[in-house]
Amino acid sequence: MKNLVSHDTWAGIIGMLYLGLISNVLLAVGSAPFLILLMTTDPALSWPMLALTMPLTAPVVAAVFRAFREHSSVGLGPIRAFLAGLRDTWRRALALGALASVILVIVLVDVRFLSDSDVAVYTVPLLAVVAILTVNTVVISLVALAEVPEARLRDLLKAALYLGLRRWYLSAISLVALIVQAGVFTVAPAIGIGITASAAFYLAWTNARFTLRPVLDPAPVPAR
Repeated sequence: MKNLVSHDTWAGIIGMLYLGLISNVLLAVGSAPFLILLMTTDPALSWPMLALTMPLTAPVVAAVFRAFREHSSVGLGPIRAFLAGLRDTWRRALALGALASVILVIVLVDVRFLSDSDVAVYTVPLLAVVAILTVNTVVISLVALAEVPEARLRDLLKAALYLGLRRWYLSAISLVALIVQAGVFTVAPAIGIGITASAAFYLAWTNARFTLRPVLDPAPVPAR
C-alpha cells in the first residue's frame, strides 16, 4: 500500500514542529527577565520594572520573526537564523521596544488618573485606541525589521502604521491571537510559553508580512 502522506509532507510537518519548539525555547530564554517578573510579582506593583524589561523582548521577537522568514524560504535553520536576526536587528528592535514601553506606560498612567473623572467616557476609549495602535504598529515594524534590517526606524513606523490601518482586518486577527496568547499565559504559563507562543507569533508574522507586501514586494515598473 502506498503511503498516503508523501515524504516531503512529513518533512514539512516535522520542520514546522521543530521550528515551533525551538521558537518557544528562544522566546522563553530571551524574554526571561520580563517573564520571570510577570510570573513572580504583582504587575500592579512591579509595573516600573516590567516597563524597563519589556523592551528587551523586542529584539527576541524580531529574531524569531527572522527565523520564521528563513524557514519559509528554506534558508538558515531556526537557531542560526535567530542568532543572525539578533545580530542584525537588536539595536533598532530595542529602540522600538523602548518606544512601545514608554507609550504604554503613559497610556496606563493616564487611564488610572482619568478613570474617575467626568471625561473618562471620552478619554479612556481614546487611550485604548492609542495602546492598540502602538502594539500593532510595533509588531508590524518588527516583522519589517526582520525582513529589511537596514531600514530606518522612521520608515518602518510609517509603513507599519499606514499599512496596519489599511489592512485592519489582518491586524485585528493578529491582536486577537496575541491577546488569547496572553490569556493562556496568565492561566497556564507552561502551556503559554512551551506550546502556544510560537503559534501566536507565527500568525502575527504571517499577517504582518502580507500587510507589508506593498513595500516588501513593490510592483514592477513597466518598461518604456
